[in-house]
Amino acid sequence: MKDIQQQITPVNQDILAQAKAYTATLAMPSRAMGELNTLSERLCAIQSTLKPSVDKRELFIVAADHGIYDEGVAPYPQVVTMQMMQLMISGRSSACIYAKHANAGVTLIDIASKGDVVLPSTLTSTFYDRKVARGSANFAKGPAMSREEAVESIKRCYQIASQHIKERGLNVITIGEMGIANTTPSAAITAVLTGLEPEAVTGYGSGVDKDGWQRKVNAIKAGLAMNKPNKDDAIGVLAAVGGHEIGGMAGLVLAAAAHKVPVVLDGYISTAAAALAAMIAPAAVDYMIAGHESEEQGHKHLLAMLGLKPLLRLGMRLGEGTGAVCALPLLELAAATIGEIATFADLGM
Repeated sequence: MKDIQQQITPVNQDILAQAKAYTATLAMPSRAMGELNTLSERLCAIQSTLKPSVDKRELFIVAADHGIYDEGVAPYPQVVTMQMMQLMISGRSSACIYAKHANAGVTLIDIASKGDVVLPSTLTSTFYDRKVARGSANFAKGPAMSREEAVESIKRCYQIASQHIKERGLNVITIGEMGIANTTPSAAITAVLTGLEPEAVTGYGSGVDKDGWQRKVNAIKAGLAMNKPNKDDAIGVLAAVGGHEIGGMAGLVLAAAAHKVPVVLDGYISTAAAALAAMIAPAAVDYMIAGHESEEQGHKHLLAMLGLKPLLRLGMRLGEGTGAVCALPLLELAAATIGEIATFADLGM
């Protein structure tokens, strides 16, 4: 991981200061656009320019299955992971439809599903089969994966994102996931990193009832007691109670930071991945943009830990990158705010 860490440096503070000074000259009351002003300045600092661009966009979705499913923590059968992947490669899932309307390409990475995608004659999305394993192990009974698998999950997605950023000239990426039962490892990771009790960070996922919620809490408690993850060891936490797609999304975040591209986070699962990425390379936080705050109660704790303000609060809880894609128009407006709006000097003032 050291080779990745060495490539990630903080954003350009000189450009950030220049952007703030330029914002003060815009033909509007001081900081009248609020968070859009702040976002526009962050884009400048990330891209080292006073005219940032977010027109070359891509949604990366990472898919995996989870052994913790066996603890009864999800309301849907595990085969839904594969069924949704089939929809994604044909461009018919929610995230793909939203991405189409946001002018973003879609790349699906199978990092650890239990099945095999059947490729249609015509692919709407880019697809990679980069399986590290066929699902994680049940972390209530032992580690979710080995350290080697955890690192490999990160590196494989890092490599794909790096390749796309360079070859496709991407200037913003968004991230999402697919994996039945993946809010449970996300809550486990959050409990470890924040020190909060599982009850405080565990939500209802894709729709479990009260008994299902209690099974999630019990599974997390069992996993923490069994594996005793060290909160200062990001790879160890991922291996102990995480998921391969969480590792994969951490790799996507690290790739964006290494190539100085903003990365828009989706909901709870992607933010858990971002929190691990921030432990691996603290400067990576500079490149993160919180697309929205989801309905999962643990999400706000991760956002607070990272110091990120969500752009949207729409009560969303789907995942897949939908919330991140919904935020893309706001990035476009932020870029236009600092890049196109007239200044007081233009008015002769």
